[in-house]
Amino acid sequence: MDMNGSQRIEASREVVYAALNDIEILRQCIPGCETIEKTSETEMTAKVVLKIGPVKASFSGKVTLSDLDPPNGYTITGEGSGGAAGFAKGGAAVKLEADGEATILHYTVNAQIGGKLAQLGGRLIDATSKKLAGDFFEKFSSIVGPAPEGEEGEKKKGWIGKVFG
Repeated sequence: MDMNGSQRIEASREVVYAALNDIEILRQCIPGCETIEKTSETEMTAKVVLKIGPVKASFSGKVTLSDLDPPNGYTITGEGSGGAAGFAKGGAAVKLEADGEATILHYTVNAQIGGKLAQLGGRLIDATSKKLAGDFFEKFSSIVGPAPEGEEGEKKKGWIGKVFG
């Protein structure tokens, strides 16, 4: 399966890049993410529980960042096992483009699945993948973009202050 798209985020490239490398933000944004831990500057382990059609699976896997080009983007690759449900592996090239005060995040994803998940059919897998990507970027934009009126203080100071403070 291949998928690509872009998302406008109301924050600078530097802020978006920092957020893409913040495991707490990733944990909040990745649908079904139960745990994510950094094992080195470029490697993480994660556990994600997903329901795809009738199959609910818990995936444990490793994520690696490569082609690091701050604040322009990177490549992220991962491989996970879902036990009897099967496996998933793939990657995404992430490019960040400045657009005034905002950032356009472009992504190109490729993924392979096997086991019970592969038997569900391409249309269900594609639709679920697009929904999961949409959910991720909606949550990511809400965390990284500007806070609603009146909330500017505490919500944003948390991680931005930690990174840029």
